[in-house]
Amino acid sequence: MKITNQTIGRINELAKKAKNEGLTDEEKVEQKKLRDAYVAAYRENLRSTLEQTVIVEPDGTRRPLKKRKN
Repeated sequence: MKITNQTIGRINELAKKAKNEGLTDEEKVEQKKLRDAYVAAYRENLRSTLEQTVIVEPDGTRRPLKKRKN
């Protein structure tokens, strides 16, 4: 799912409604679906950015970031 300004607006609208008056069961399901899609898109964007990032050493050599060991 592509995250658009309209999608973010709907996420914010549901969050505001949840805070003020509560959500129906259908709205809760929609909110979870939208939030999960947003988080997945955010993580994919971050992953892509990190994969393209290189470290430039003082001697001018370039090396990609390494995956962090857990």
